[in-house]
Amino acid sequence: MATFVSPEAEAPTGAGAVLNAAVIVAALGYFVDIYDLILVSIVRKPSLTALGVAPELLLTEGFSILNWQMVGMLIGGILFGVVGDKLGRLQILFGSITLYSLATLANGFVQDLATYKLLRFAAGLGLAGELGAGVTLVSEILPARLRGYGTMIVASVGVSGAVAGNLVAKWLDWRWAYLVGGGLGLVLLVLRIKVRESGMFRRVAKAKGVSRGNFLSLFTDRERLTRYLASILIAVPIWFANAILVLGAPEFAQALGVTGPVSAGDAVAFFYGGLVAGDLASGTLSQVLQSRRKVVLLFLSLLAGAIAAYFLVGRGASPGVFLALCGLLGVTSGYWAIFVTVAAEQFGTNIRATVATTVPNFVRGLVVVVTSSFVFLRPSLGLLGGALAVGAVWFALALVSALRLRETFGVDLDYVERD
Repeated sequence: MATFVSPEAEAPTGAGAVLNAAVIVAALGYFVDIYDLILVSIVRKPSLTALGVAPELLLTEGFSILNWQMVGMLIGGILFGVVGDKLGRLQILFGSITLYSLATLANGFVQDLATYKLLRFAAGLGLAGELGAGVTLVSEILPARLRGYGTMIVASVGVSGAVAGNLVAKWLDWRWAYLVGGGLGLVLLVLRIKVRESGMFRRVAKAKGVSRGNFLSLFTDRERLTRYLASILIAVPIWFANAILVLGAPEFAQALGVTGPVSAGDAVAFFYGGLVAGDLASGTLSQVLQSRRKVVLLFLSLLAGAIAAYFLVGRGASPGVFLALCGLLGVTSGYWAIFVTVAAEQFGTNIRATVATTVPNFVRGLVVVVTSSFVFLRPSLGLLGGALAVGAVWFALALVSALRLRETFGVDLDYVERD
Protein backbone atom coordinates (compact mmCIF):
# COMPACT_ATOMS: atom_id res chain seq x y z
CA MET A 1 0.00 0.00 0.00
CA ALA A 2 1.06 3.63 -0.43
CA THR A 3 1.97 5.99 2.41
CA PHE A 4 2.21 9.73 1.80
CA VAL A 5 5.35 11.46 2.94
CA SER A 6 4.77 15.15 2.30
CA PRO A 7 2.20 17.20 0.41
CA GLU A 8 4.50 20.16 -0.16
CA ALA A 9 5.13 21.42 -3.67
CA GLU A 10 8.55 20.74 -5.13
CA ALA A 11 8.73 23.41 -7.80
CA PRO A 12 7.40 26.81 -8.79
CA THR A 13 4.05 26.84 -10.48
CA GLY A 14 4.76 29.20 -13.38
CA ALA A 15 4.61 27.85 -16.93
CA GLY A 16 8.24 28.89 -17.39
CA ALA A 17 9.20 26.20 -14.86
CA VAL A 18 8.66 23.56 -17.56
CA LEU A 19 11.79 24.58 -19.46
CA ASN A 20 14.25 24.02 -16.62
CA ALA A 21 17.67 22.32 -16.76
CA ALA A 22 16.28 18.88 -15.95
CA VAL A 23 13.74 18.98 -18.80
CA ILE A 24 16.30 20.25 -21.32
CA VAL A 25 18.97 17.69 -20.40
CA ALA A 26 16.42 14.85 -20.26
CA ALA A 27 15.07 15.83 -23.68
CA LEU A 28 18.53 16.06 -25.27
CA GLY A 29 19.54 12.83 -23.57
CA TYR A 30 16.55 11.01 -24.96
CA PHE A 31 17.32 12.53 -28.39
CA VAL A 32 20.73 10.84 -28.39
CA ASP A 33 19.20 7.72 -26.84
CA ILE A 34 16.74 7.33 -29.73
CA TYR A 35 19.40 8.21 -32.31
CA ASP A 36 21.59 5.36 -31.03
CA LEU A 37 18.68 2.99 -30.44
CA ILE A 38 17.22 3.28 -33.93
CA LEU A 39 20.47 3.65 -35.86
CA VAL A 40 20.92 -0.12 -35.96
CA SER A 41 17.66 -0.38 -37.92
CA ILE A 42 18.51 2.51 -40.24
CA VAL A 43 21.92 1.11 -41.21
CA ARG A 44 20.81 -2.52 -41.13
CA LYS A 45 21.35 -3.25 -44.83
CA PRO A 46 24.58 -1.32 -45.50
CA SER A 47 26.26 -2.43 -42.26
CA LEU A 48 25.35 -6.11 -42.60
CA THR A 49 26.24 -6.12 -46.29
CA ALA A 50 29.64 -4.62 -45.47
CA LEU A 51 30.18 -7.39 -42.93
CA GLY A 52 29.49 -10.05 -45.57
CA VAL A 53 25.94 -11.13 -44.64
CA ALA A 54 24.07 -12.78 -47.53
CA PRO A 55 21.10 -10.81 -48.97
CA GLU A 56 18.56 -13.47 -47.98
CA LEU A 57 19.71 -13.21 -44.34
CA LEU A 58 19.60 -9.42 -44.00
CA LEU A 59 16.15 -9.32 -42.38
CA THR A 60 16.76 -12.30 -40.08
CA GLU A 61 20.17 -11.07 -38.91
CA GLY A 62 18.75 -7.57 -38.56
CA PHE A 63 16.12 -8.89 -36.15
CA SER A 64 18.85 -10.85 -34.32
CA ILE A 65 20.97 -7.73 -33.74
CA LEU A 66 17.88 -5.81 -32.65
CA ASN A 67 17.03 -8.60 -30.21
CA TRP A 68 20.52 -8.50 -28.68
CA GLN A 69 20.12 -4.78 -28.16
CA MET A 70 16.66 -5.19 -26.64
CA VAL A 71 17.77 -7.93 -24.24
CA GLY A 72 20.52 -5.57 -23.10
CA MET A 73 17.90 -2.90 -22.48
CA LEU A 74 15.77 -5.35 -20.53
CA ILE A 75 18.63 -6.20 -18.17
CA GLY A 76 19.90 -2.62 -18.05
CA GLY A 77 16.44 -1.33 -17.17
CA ILE A 78 16.43 -3.35 -13.96
CA LEU A 79 20.01 -2.47 -13.02
CA PHE A 80 19.74 1.26 -13.65
CA GLY A 81 16.25 1.44 -12.15
CA VAL A 82 17.44 0.00 -8.85
CA VAL A 83 20.47 2.33 -8.89
CA GLY A 84 18.15 5.29 -9.48
CA ASP A 85 16.07 4.54 -6.38
CA LYS A 86 19.03 3.66 -4.18
CA LEU A 87 21.64 6.24 -5.23
CA GLY A 88 19.69 8.89 -7.11
CA ARG A 89 18.21 9.81 -10.49
CA LEU A 90 21.38 11.62 -11.63
CA GLN A 91 23.47 8.48 -11.15
CA ILE A 92 21.41 6.75 -13.84
CA LEU A 93 22.01 9.59 -16.27
CA PHE A 94 25.77 9.52 -15.74
CA GLY A 95 26.18 5.74 -15.93
CA SER A 96 23.82 5.13 -18.82
CA ILE A 97 25.18 7.94 -21.02
CA THR A 98 28.77 6.81 -20.47
CA LEU A 99 28.07 3.16 -21.29
CA TYR A 100 25.96 3.59 -24.41
CA SER A 101 28.24 6.32 -25.78
CA LEU A 102 31.35 4.16 -25.54
CA ALA A 103 29.58 1.10 -26.98
CA THR A 104 28.17 3.12 -29.88
CA LEU A 105 31.60 4.57 -30.63
CA ALA A 106 33.01 1.03 -30.70
CA ASN A 107 30.31 0.02 -33.20
CA GLY A 108 31.98 2.32 -35.69
CA PHE A 109 35.01 0.00 -35.74
CA VAL A 110 33.27 -3.42 -35.74
CA GLN A 111 34.58 -6.01 -38.21
CA ASP A 112 32.41 -9.09 -37.63
CA LEU A 113 28.80 -10.00 -36.87
CA ALA A 114 29.45 -11.51 -33.42
CA THR A 115 31.17 -8.35 -32.17
CA TYR A 116 28.39 -6.25 -33.70
CA LYS A 117 25.80 -8.11 -31.65
CA LEU A 118 27.86 -7.95 -28.46
CA LEU A 119 28.36 -4.20 -28.75
CA ARG A 120 24.65 -3.61 -29.41
CA PHE A 121 23.95 -5.63 -26.25
CA ALA A 122 26.32 -3.36 -24.30
CA ALA A 123 24.77 -0.27 -25.88
CA GLY A 124 21.33 -1.60 -24.90
CA LEU A 125 22.43 -1.88 -21.27
CA GLY A 126 23.34 1.80 -21.31
CA LEU A 127 20.39 3.04 -23.36
CA ALA A 128 18.06 1.45 -20.80
CA GLY A 129 18.61 4.13 -18.18
CA GLU A 130 18.15 7.37 -20.09
CA LEU A 131 14.37 7.65 -20.55
CA GLY A 132 13.37 6.34 -17.12
CA ALA A 133 15.81 8.64 -15.33
CA GLY A 134 14.69 11.68 -17.30
CA VAL A 135 10.98 11.07 -16.87
CA THR A 136 11.33 10.31 -13.16
CA LEU A 137 13.38 13.44 -12.54
CA VAL A 138 11.06 15.69 -14.57
CA SER A 139 7.93 14.22 -12.97
CA GLU A 140 9.28 14.82 -9.45
CA ILE A 141 10.64 18.32 -10.06
CA LEU A 142 7.69 19.84 -11.94
CA PRO A 143 4.38 20.66 -10.21
CA ALA A 144 1.54 18.20 -10.83
CA ARG A 145 -0.39 20.41 -13.23
CA LEU A 146 2.67 20.94 -15.48
CA ARG A 147 4.49 17.60 -15.45
CA GLY A 148 2.53 16.31 -18.45
CA TYR A 149 4.00 19.14 -20.51
CA GLY A 150 7.49 18.36 -19.24
CA THR A 151 7.41 14.69 -20.17
CA MET A 152 5.76 15.63 -23.50
CA ILE A 153 8.77 17.82 -24.32
CA VAL A 154 11.19 15.05 -23.32
CA ALA A 155 9.43 12.47 -25.49
CA SER A 156 8.84 14.77 -28.48
CA VAL A 157 12.39 16.11 -28.67
CA GLY A 158 13.76 12.65 -27.97
CA VAL A 159 12.04 10.73 -30.73
CA SER A 160 13.21 13.27 -33.30
CA GLY A 161 16.62 11.68 -32.77
CA ALA A 162 15.52 8.95 -35.18
CA VAL A 163 14.95 11.53 -37.91
CA ALA A 164 18.41 12.94 -37.24
CA GLY A 165 19.85 9.43 -37.38
CA ASN A 166 18.38 8.86 -40.82
CA LEU A 167 19.78 12.16 -42.12
CA VAL A 168 23.25 11.43 -40.74
CA ALA A 169 23.15 7.90 -42.21
CA LYS A 170 22.30 9.39 -45.63
CA TRP A 171 25.17 11.89 -45.49
CA LEU A 172 27.81 9.68 -43.88
CA ASP A 173 29.02 6.09 -44.03
CA TRP A 174 27.32 3.80 -41.49
CA ARG A 175 30.51 3.64 -39.39
CA TRP A 176 30.65 7.44 -39.11
CA ALA A 177 26.96 7.48 -38.17
CA TYR A 178 27.80 5.37 -35.12
CA LEU A 179 30.77 7.58 -34.26
CA VAL A 180 28.56 10.68 -34.37
CA GLY A 181 26.06 9.06 -31.99
CA GLY A 182 28.73 8.09 -29.49
CA GLY A 183 30.27 11.54 -29.61
CA LEU A 184 26.95 13.27 -28.98
CA GLY A 185 26.41 11.12 -25.92
CA LEU A 186 29.75 12.09 -24.40
CA VAL A 187 28.92 15.79 -24.88
CA LEU A 188 25.82 15.24 -22.73
CA LEU A 189 27.97 14.35 -19.75
CA VAL A 190 29.04 17.99 -19.57
CA LEU A 191 25.44 19.26 -19.60
CA ARG A 192 24.47 16.86 -16.81
CA ILE A 193 26.54 18.93 -14.33
CA LYS A 194 23.84 21.65 -14.28
CA VAL A 195 21.02 19.31 -13.24
CA ARG A 196 20.00 19.03 -9.58
CA GLU A 197 18.72 15.93 -7.84
CA SER A 198 15.01 15.48 -7.12
CA GLY A 199 13.93 16.82 -3.73
CA MET A 200 11.42 13.98 -3.37
CA PHE A 201 14.25 11.47 -3.69
CA ARG A 202 16.43 13.36 -1.20
CA ARG A 203 13.63 13.29 1.39
CA VAL A 204 12.97 9.56 0.92
CA ALA A 205 16.71 8.82 1.05
CA LYS A 206 16.84 10.44 4.52
CA ALA A 207 13.70 8.69 5.77
CA LYS A 208 14.21 5.72 8.08
CA GLY A 209 12.61 2.36 7.46
CA VAL A 210 11.80 3.02 3.78
CA SER A 211 12.92 0.34 1.34
CA ARG A 212 14.20 1.85 -1.92
CA GLY A 213 14.67 0.22 -5.33
CA ASN A 214 13.26 -3.15 -4.29
CA PHE A 215 12.44 -4.58 -7.70
CA LEU A 216 11.01 -7.80 -6.25
CA SER A 217 8.41 -5.80 -4.30
CA LEU A 218 6.60 -5.28 -7.60
CA PHE A 219 5.75 -8.99 -7.56
CA THR A 220 4.83 -9.46 -3.89
CA ASP A 221 1.53 -7.58 -3.97
CA ARG A 222 -1.19 -8.55 -6.45
CA GLU A 223 -2.57 -5.05 -6.94
CA ARG A 224 0.91 -3.58 -7.44
CA LEU A 225 1.81 -6.32 -9.91
CA THR A 226 -1.38 -5.66 -11.87
CA ARG A 227 -0.49 -1.96 -12.10
CA TYR A 228 3.01 -2.84 -13.23
CA LEU A 229 1.99 -5.32 -15.94
CA ALA A 230 -0.73 -2.99 -17.25
CA SER A 231 1.80 -0.15 -17.47
CA ILE A 232 3.98 -2.36 -19.68
CA LEU A 233 1.41 -3.97 -21.93
CA ILE A 234 -0.32 -0.78 -23.06
CA ALA A 235 2.73 0.21 -25.12
CA VAL A 236 3.69 -3.06 -26.84
CA PRO A 237 1.58 -2.24 -29.97
CA ILE A 238 3.85 0.77 -30.54
CA TRP A 239 6.86 -1.49 -30.83
CA PHE A 240 4.95 -4.02 -32.90
CA ALA A 241 4.34 -1.26 -35.44
CA ASN A 242 7.94 -0.09 -35.18
CA ALA A 243 9.90 -3.35 -35.09
CA ILE A 244 7.76 -5.33 -37.55
CA LEU A 245 6.01 -2.96 -39.94
CA VAL A 246 8.58 -0.14 -40.07
CA LEU A 247 11.84 -2.08 -39.73
CA GLY A 248 10.49 -4.57 -42.27
CA ALA A 249 9.08 -1.86 -44.57
CA PRO A 250 11.23 -2.86 -47.59
CA GLU A 251 9.93 -6.43 -47.44
CA PHE A 252 6.32 -5.44 -46.69
CA ALA A 253 6.33 -2.89 -49.50
CA GLN A 254 7.42 -5.59 -51.93
CA ALA A 255 4.79 -8.05 -50.65
CA LEU A 256 2.04 -5.41 -50.93
CA GLY A 257 3.04 -4.55 -54.50
CA VAL A 258 4.24 -1.02 -53.81
CA THR A 259 5.30 0.44 -57.15
CA GLY A 260 8.88 1.20 -56.13
CA PRO A 261 11.52 0.34 -53.50
CA VAL A 262 11.19 1.61 -49.93
CA SER A 263 14.24 1.94 -47.68
CA ALA A 264 14.14 1.07 -44.00
CA GLY A 265 15.87 4.38 -43.19
CA ASP A 266 13.16 6.43 -44.87
CA ALA A 267 10.42 4.36 -43.22
CA VAL A 268 12.03 4.91 -39.80
CA ALA A 269 12.38 8.65 -40.46
CA PHE A 270 8.72 8.98 -41.46
CA PHE A 271 7.60 6.90 -38.47
CA TYR A 272 9.55 8.95 -35.96
CA GLY A 273 8.67 12.21 -37.64
CA GLY A 274 5.03 11.22 -37.14
CA LEU A 275 5.83 10.14 -33.58
CA VAL A 276 7.03 13.65 -32.72
CA ALA A 277 3.68 15.06 -33.85
CA GLY A 278 1.81 12.29 -32.04
CA ASP A 279 3.68 12.83 -28.78
CA LEU A 280 2.93 16.55 -28.89
CA ALA A 281 -0.73 15.87 -29.65
CA SER A 282 -1.21 13.20 -26.97
CA GLY A 283 0.63 15.19 -24.32
CA THR A 284 -1.37 18.34 -25.01
CA LEU A 285 -4.63 16.40 -25.22
CA SER A 286 -4.02 14.72 -21.87
CA GLN A 287 -3.54 18.14 -20.27
CA VAL A 288 -6.67 19.54 -21.92
CA LEU A 289 -8.82 16.49 -21.06
CA GLN A 290 -7.07 16.12 -17.67
CA SER A 291 -6.82 12.40 -18.30
CA ARG A 292 -4.02 9.99 -19.20
CA ARG A 293 -6.26 6.94 -19.51
CA LYS A 294 -8.67 8.40 -22.09
CA VAL A 295 -5.80 9.46 -24.34
CA VAL A 296 -4.15 6.03 -24.18
CA LEU A 297 -7.43 4.36 -25.21
CA LEU A 298 -7.98 6.90 -28.00
CA PHE A 299 -4.51 6.45 -29.49
CA LEU A 300 -4.68 2.65 -29.22
CA SER A 301 -7.82 2.80 -31.37
CA LEU A 302 -6.19 5.18 -33.85
CA LEU A 303 -3.10 2.97 -34.11
CA ALA A 304 -5.26 -0.04 -34.94
CA GLY A 305 -6.85 1.98 -37.72
CA ALA A 306 -3.44 3.09 -39.03
CA ILE A 307 -2.25 -0.52 -39.19
CA ALA A 308 -5.37 -1.45 -41.16
CA ALA A 309 -4.59 1.39 -43.57
CA TYR A 310 -0.98 0.17 -43.88
CA PHE A 311 -2.20 -3.16 -45.27
CA LEU A 312 -5.23 -1.94 -47.24
CA VAL A 313 -4.23 1.46 -48.63
CA GLY A 314 -0.60 0.36 -48.96
CA ARG A 315 -1.44 -2.39 -51.43
CA GLY A 316 -0.23 -1.25 -54.85
CA ALA A 317 0.53 2.26 -53.57
CA SER A 318 3.43 4.45 -54.59
CA PRO A 319 6.54 4.59 -52.36
CA GLY A 320 5.52 8.11 -51.26
CA VAL A 321 2.09 6.95 -50.12
CA PHE A 322 3.56 3.93 -48.36
CA LEU A 323 6.04 6.13 -46.47
CA ALA A 324 3.16 8.44 -45.53
CA LEU A 325 1.42 5.40 -44.04
CA CYS A 326 4.57 4.71 -41.99
CA GLY A 327 4.30 8.32 -40.81
CA LEU A 328 0.67 7.71 -39.84
CA LEU A 329 1.79 4.71 -37.77
CA GLY A 330 4.12 7.12 -35.98
CA VAL A 331 1.46 9.74 -35.31
CA THR A 332 -0.93 7.19 -33.83
CA SER A 333 1.89 5.63 -31.78
CA GLY A 334 2.33 9.04 -30.17
CA TYR A 335 0.87 7.96 -26.86
CA TRP A 336 4.45 6.91 -25.95
CA ALA A 337 4.76 10.30 -24.21
CA ILE A 338 1.69 9.51 -22.10
CA PHE A 339 2.79 5.93 -21.53
CA VAL A 340 6.07 6.88 -19.84
CA THR A 341 4.29 9.54 -17.79
CA VAL A 342 1.68 7.03 -16.62
CA ALA A 343 4.41 4.59 -15.57
CA ALA A 344 6.10 7.24 -13.41
CA GLU A 345 2.80 8.38 -11.89
CA GLN A 346 1.57 4.91 -10.94
CA PHE A 347 4.13 4.25 -8.17
CA GLY A 348 5.70 5.80 -5.07
CA THR A 349 8.98 7.72 -4.87
CA ASN A 350 10.95 4.83 -3.33
CA ILE A 351 10.38 2.63 -6.38
CA ARG A 352 9.49 5.19 -9.08
CA ALA A 353 12.86 5.13 -10.88
CA THR A 354 12.82 1.33 -10.88
CA VAL A 355 9.37 1.33 -12.49
CA ALA A 356 9.92 4.22 -14.90
CA THR A 357 13.19 2.67 -16.09
CA THR A 358 12.11 -0.96 -16.31
CA VAL A 359 8.68 -0.42 -17.86
CA PRO A 360 9.79 1.11 -21.19
CA ASN A 361 12.66 -1.36 -21.36
CA PHE A 362 10.40 -4.32 -20.68
CA VAL A 363 8.30 -3.06 -23.58
CA ARG A 364 11.42 -2.89 -25.74
CA GLY A 365 12.55 -6.25 -24.39
CA LEU A 366 9.24 -7.77 -25.46
CA VAL A 367 10.30 -6.91 -29.02
CA VAL A 368 12.28 -10.16 -28.81
CA VAL A 369 9.01 -12.04 -28.27
CA VAL A 370 7.20 -10.00 -30.93
CA THR A 371 9.83 -10.48 -33.62
CA SER A 372 10.54 -14.12 -32.71
CA SER A 373 6.86 -15.04 -32.87
CA PHE A 374 6.62 -13.25 -36.22
CA VAL A 375 9.63 -15.16 -37.56
CA PHE A 376 8.07 -18.42 -36.26
CA LEU A 377 4.67 -17.77 -37.85
CA ARG A 378 5.96 -16.35 -41.13
CA PRO A 379 6.64 -19.71 -42.85
CA SER A 380 3.08 -20.96 -42.22
CA LEU A 381 1.05 -17.70 -42.40
CA GLY A 382 3.23 -15.70 -44.75
CA LEU A 383 4.70 -12.23 -44.24
CA LEU A 384 1.36 -10.42 -44.02
CA GLY A 385 -0.58 -13.11 -42.15
CA GLY A 386 2.17 -13.58 -39.57
CA ALA A 387 2.30 -9.85 -38.85
CA LEU A 388 -1.47 -9.57 -38.46
CA ALA A 389 -1.66 -12.58 -36.13
CA VAL A 390 1.09 -11.26 -33.85
CA GLY A 391 -0.38 -7.75 -33.83
CA ALA A 392 -3.86 -8.98 -32.90
CA VAL A 393 -2.58 -10.69 -29.73
CA TRP A 394 -0.68 -7.67 -28.44
CA PHE A 395 -3.47 -5.23 -29.23
CA ALA A 396 -5.92 -7.34 -27.23
CA LEU A 397 -3.57 -7.38 -24.23
CA ALA A 398 -2.97 -3.64 -24.51
CA LEU A 399 -6.68 -2.81 -24.61
CA VAL A 400 -7.47 -4.90 -21.52
CA SER A 401 -4.52 -3.32 -19.68
CA ALA A 402 -5.53 0.24 -20.58
CA LEU A 403 -9.04 -0.37 -19.26
CA ARG A 404 -7.59 -1.56 -15.92
CA LEU A 405 -5.25 1.40 -15.39
CA ARG A 406 -6.16 3.98 -12.74
CA GLU A 407 -6.28 7.65 -13.73
CA THR A 408 -3.14 9.49 -12.60
CA PHE A 409 -3.55 13.01 -13.98
CA GLY A 410 -2.65 15.56 -11.30
CA VAL A 411 -2.01 13.04 -8.52
CA ASP A 412 0.47 13.95 -5.77
CA LEU A 413 3.66 11.92 -6.34
CA ASP A 414 5.22 12.60 -2.91
CA TYR A 415 4.50 9.19 -1.35
CA VAL A 416 6.14 5.81 -0.91
CA GLU A 417 5.12 2.20 -1.54
CA ARG A 418 5.20 -0.05 1.50
CA ASP A 419 6.44 -3.62 1.09
